[in-house]
Amino acid sequence: MLGVVALAAGSLAAVAPAAANAPGSPGTPSAPVTVFTEGFENGQGAPVTTLTDYTGAPPTGEQYTADPAWLTACNGLIVSAQAPGSPPPGVYCGSFWAANKQMAAALGTWAGGDAATNHSLTAYTAGDPGAGRTQLETVQPIPLGAQNRFLTFSVDAAAQNCFASHPLLAFYLLDGGTPRAAFSSPIDPCQNPGQVIGGTAVGTYASNGSVLFSGDSAGIRLVNEQASGGGNDGAVDNIRLLDATPQLDQAFAPAQLPVGAPTTLTFTVTNTSELAAKKGWSFTAQLPAGLVLDPAGPTTDCGPDATAVNAGPGTVAVHGDLAAGQTSCTATVRLTSLTGGTYQVCAPAVTARIGLDPPGCTSVTFTAPVFDARAHGVRLTSPLTTIGPLPLSAHSCTPLPGEDADAVLGAGLGAVGTLGALSTDAAGTVDPDGTRTASAHAQAAGVNLLGGLITADLVGTSARARQALSTDGPGTVTTDGATTLVNLRVAGVSVSADAAPNTTIGLPLVGSLVVNQQTPLAGGKGTRVTALSLTLLTGTRLTVAQSGAALLTTADACPVT
Repeated sequence: MLGVVALAAGSLAAVAPAAANAPGSPGTPSAPVTVFTEGFENGQGAPVTTLTDYTGAPPTGEQYTADPAWLTACNGLIVSAQAPGSPPPGVYCGSFWAANKQMAAALGTWAGGDAATNHSLTAYTAGDPGAGRTQLETVQPIPLGAQNRFLTFSVDAAAQNCFASHPLLAFYLLDGGTPRAAFSSPIDPCQNPGQVIGGTAVGTYASNGSVLFSGDSAGIRLVNEQASGGGNDGAVDNIRLLDATPQLDQAFAPAQLPVGAPTTLTFTVTNTSELAAKKGWSFTAQLPAGLVLDPAGPTTDCGPDATAVNAGPGTVAVHGDLAAGQTSCTATVRLTSLTGGTYQVCAPAVTARIGLDPPGCTSVTFTAPVFDARAHGVRLTSPLTTIGPLPLSAHSCTPLPGEDADAVLGAGLGAVGTLGALSTDAAGTVDPDGTRTASAHAQAAGVNLLGGLITADLVGTSARARQALSTDGPGTVTTDGATTLVNLRVAGVSVSADAAPNTTIGLPLVGSLVVNQQTPLAGGKGTRVTALSLTLLTGTRLTVAQSGAALLTTADACPVT
C-alpha cells in the first residue's frame, strides 16, 4: 500500500477537511479522516528524549518501542534543532550529531512549522542494523471509534547521504498482535523527494494501499528494510493513521418515468483522496417492495474479482475492490415497477456494509397511466327535462385497478319513448406482465323511441384502451370499440348489425340518428362508442348504450369529456 508518493509541502493539510466523505458527490474523492497523529512534540523542548521514554499527547498518551538495533548508538532519538551542541551521554553519534538536528529542522520547514523547535524521530546508523527490524511500534492500541473500516497512513520522512544506502521504511498496521502490510513497496525518501532542504531530502508520503479492520482499534509498526548502515540515515515526523473508508452513493436514473419503463440504480464507491487500494469492501441493498429487479442481475466494474448478484427478491449484493490510484467504481442494476408511486432507498436499507461509509437517500417515481372507463345505458337532455345518465358505471381518474357495474330494469323517457333492462360496467385492470387495460360496456334492451319510429330488441357497446409493456417500457396505447345491434329498425327499415362507424340516418321533420358513433379521446389514448345518438329538431339529445375507455397521463384532463 505504501508507494513512494511524495506530496507537496502543506498539501496534506489542504485536503483534510473535518467533514470527509459525506454522501452526495459520487466520483469525487474526499480526504481521509485523521484517526491518530504523532508529531513527537508532547512535553518536548531542547533536551533530547529517547523513543522509549517519550509519551504522546492525550487522550491516547501513546508510548513506543523498537528493536534494540534502532535504540542504540545514534538511533531512536527525538531531536530538534534547539538540542544541545553535543549528544546526551551514552549516545554515540560521532561527528554526525548536527545532522540529526538538521533533519528535524528540514522536516519542520517542510511541514510549514518552526524549523528551530520541530522535533522528529531520527536514526543516524553507525553499524549495520539488519533488515526487517522494527524502528518504531505503538504500545497501546489506538481506538478507531468504529468497526469495518479501511485504514491507511501517511508520514513525513527525511534522509541524508542518499549517495549511499537509502532508508527503506515499511509500515504495518497491527490488528491485535498481527502485523498487516500497508504497502506495496517501502518508502524511500531519497527517491523523488518533495524538496531538498540544506542537503536533506524531505517529503510527505501516503500509502497506496490500505487494511480493512474488522476491530475497533489498531497499532502502527515501522520496519526499516535496509540492512546496511552505510547510509541509511533518516528521520520521520507527523505519523498519521488515517480512516480512508470509501464512500458509497446511490442514485436512480431516470428518477421519474412511466410504470414498466426501466431505470438504473447506480451504486458508486468513491475512494478517498490518497487513492490507496481498498480491497474486500461489500454491501447488500434491500429495495422497497414494488421494485422489480432485472433477472440478468447487476453489473460492476469494481475489479476483476468483483461480484454483483440479485441475492433475493429486491435484494442486491455487491463485493469489490478499488485498485491503487482508482478514483471510483460502480455497480448498476436495471429495475422497474408495475405499480405507480415513489420508492425511496436510504442508508438503513443498505445492510451488511463492510468497509464503506453509508449512502444518502435516493428515490424514483413511477407514474402509472390513469384509468378513465365510463358507461351509461341512457342519457336524455331536453329543454324541459334531463334524465340520466343511468345506470352509470365508472372507474375513472385513478391509476389503481378496480371495477364498477350497475343495472336497472327499465327507463321511461317521456314523449321520447321507453327502454327495457339496462346494464353497464367499467374497469381498469393490470395484468401480471404489467399490461394495463381500461374497458367499459353498456347494453339496453327493448328499445322503443318516438312512437315506434326507432325500435330494437337490444343495442350495446364496448370500448377498450390497452397499453402493453416490453423490455423498453410501456408501448403506445391501442384502442378498439364495437357496437352490437339486434333487430334495429328505423321507420320500419332494418339497419345492418354491421353498420359502419358513424352511420347517420336522417329523420325528416324530426331530426337525425347516428348509429355506431365512434369518437377518439385524448389524442388517441381512448375511444368512445355510442350505439344510438339521437338529435331532435326540438333540441332534445338522447344517447343509448354509450361506453368510453382511455388510458391517460397525469398531464391529461380527467375525465375526458
